Amino acid sequence: MTNALPVNQKKRICVFCGSSHGARSSYRNAAQQLGKAITSHGIGLVYGGGSVGLMGIIADAVLEEQGEVIGVLPQTLFNKELAHSGLTDLRIVSSMHERKALMAELSDGFIAMPGGFGTFEEFFEVVTWAQLGLHTKPIGILNVDGYFDLFFKFIEHILREGFIKPKHQQLMITSQDPNELLSLLIRHKPAGHIQKVINWKET
Repeated sequence: MTNALPVNQKKRICVFCGSSHGARSSYRNAAQQLGKAITSHGIGLVYGGGSVGLMGIIADAVLEEQGEVIGVLPQTLFNKELAHSGLTDLRIVSSMHERKALMAELSDGFIAMPGGFGTFEEFFEVVTWAQLGLHTKPIGILNVDGYFDLFFKFIEHILREGFIKPKHQQLMITSQDPNELLSLLIRHKPAGHIQKVINWKET
């Protein structure tokens, strides 16, 4: 896995977000804004391949701007007709585990938007991989309307209780603005202080 957003080649960002629209219109607006911002920075989108919820909105926003969208979808969800039919590239995989691994492999960085259990599960996995030194790709959180405020308080609680270190907390870059967040991820330089605990093949 590569280290950060490469400078002189095609870049792709993986976005984790809800398969529902959520309770606020601001979530939908943020997905549209992030999609447009991704394209304006010359970055491709990697996401879960669905046509519903915030997932569908961000994919449509990138496609409307003639951007690249790669979706990764397990066969079981494809069979339930949740797949987006207009993507640049749709990869069908056999399991959720394979889905996450391929999304990470195809991406040079990650962003979490508002979402539910699946969004947090995917996000925590790439954070854990970074904690273990398996990658140094930038990880961002788009904190729309304070959606992640309680999450940040919980991270502070985990830190105070001694289950993570300050350097692990710093693995996550956050902003309320899509363009600012992308700029921070693009400029991100790995700190180099996370020691590799295991090899990638051991996961």
